[in-house]
Amino acid sequence: MKDNKTHKKYEFLADDPNVKVLPIMLSLIIGAFFAILNETLLNIALTTLMHEFNITLPTVQWMATGFMLVMGIVIPVSALLLQWFTTRRLFLGTMIVFTIGTTISAIAPTFSILLVGRLIQAIGTGLLMPIIFNVFLLIYPPHKRGKIMGLIGLVIMFAPAIGPTLSGIIVEYLGWRYLFITVIPFALFSILFAYKYLINVSEVTKPKIDILSIIYSTIGFGSIIYGFSAVGESEAGFFSPNVYIAIVVGVIGIVLFSIRQLKLEEPVMDLRVFKYPMYTHAVLMFVIIIMAMFASEIILPIYMQGPLALSAATAGLVLLPGSILNGLMSPFMGHLFDKFGPRLLMIPASIVLSGTMFMFSRLNMDTPLWVLITGFILIMLTVSAIMMPAETNGLNQLPKQLYPHGTAVMSTLQPVAGAIGVSVFISIMNARQLNFLQKAENPTDALTINQAMVAGVELVYFIGFGMTVIAVLLAFLVYRAVPKELSEISKKEG
Repeated sequence: MKDNKTHKKYEFLADDPNVKVLPIMLSLIIGAFFAILNETLLNIALTTLMHEFNITLPTVQWMATGFMLVMGIVIPVSALLLQWFTTRRLFLGTMIVFTIGTTISAIAPTFSILLVGRLIQAIGTGLLMPIIFNVFLLIYPPHKRGKIMGLIGLVIMFAPAIGPTLSGIIVEYLGWRYLFITVIPFALFSILFAYKYLINVSEVTKPKIDILSIIYSTIGFGSIIYGFSAVGESEAGFFSPNVYIAIVVGVIGIVLFSIRQLKLEEPVMDLRVFKYPMYTHAVLMFVIIIMAMFASEIILPIYMQGPLALSAATAGLVLLPGSILNGLMSPFMGHLFDKFGPRLLMIPASIVLSGTMFMFSRLNMDTPLWVLITGFILIMLTVSAIMMPAETNGLNQLPKQLYPHGTAVMSTLQPVAGAIGVSVFISIMNARQLNFLQKAENPTDALTINQAMVAGVELVYFIGFGMTVIAVLLAFLVYRAVPKELSEISKKEG
């Protein structure tokens, strides 16, 4: 069995000339690309699904909300699964689950069955990224990880960038079911390719399963994501009982989960990863950058389709160059990280990002399109120069036994930070709009309404500017991280 193959002669598999690393990488990247592509592939088809199944907007939004919710529930337990199953079995199982969900969605006769298929897809998608990060950490030594993490960054950013465009073409010419049908052959290819080439790279330790931790985690992260995702579904916003009760329950669940993890000898998610300064630094940078990026990707299209009166297609084209460049530049940024370390990338990039956010806080109704295109390109390029280097540097400081936990924490924070960022920024924008209109002499005038929206967008970007100033300060504190055991080995060899 390939699961039983071990390579203990070398510290990292990439250094073993007998191991073909490229097929292992391809197995993982192919699966990840189509799973992540699937996240955004459906967004443009929500209106079509409303007409197809005769359902309301709040109902169809569960295709997105439910997807994020399930991811938030399964990702925290990924560290446990990574220690219970071999790499090969876990990846193959995850891709099979994803393919089953995709197939159910493709043939779904009713919306409820379509939603079930979508939620099964989310289980596979949620587990894939922790698996991939953990495998690459085990395969490559720290001084080679930047370029590899850059390849992952290309997958993470390029797939969502082409998702809406690809989705629009498929829905218009083939129909919404082909959004799932076209993914199935690639998912099957990934399974067959991994079955042939993927070997086990992790150690199966089978730690004790703490049921109470899993319950706390499910309630905590699930409720937080649901609460923040539901903000836009009610006019009351954060004051809606559905929202604030879910958020309070979520916070209590996460606090109980965290306390329990610190008491357990074998925690489900080991929070002792935060004892490592560069890992904690990376998490802070990661959250700030994710929220700043979401502010631009959500708020900018609203501004363009509102005050600037652009069509949805034009707004999408304005954002496309930045999104594509972000993905394409990730491997290059990773190579620079390997060669020069994090400071050379993160300090200038965070300064440029902060300056761009300030520039966007001065948007008005006459801002030319070239400013928006250039500004968004700068935001996305600086994000690629900060996020992956910060994440790689933080994970580099962890000892091997904490890799599953470090990747689980990072992967959990992505949907949580995304849900919080979107709801908070939209709420801030709406509150500023209402305040502007209440003070206006003619609040029903179209020009006044557009001015109110501009005021809301300006405030969001000014708050984003404040957050990125914190990122600049953090960038000056970063240093190249090396695991303690490797630094001791290099001292002995030196």
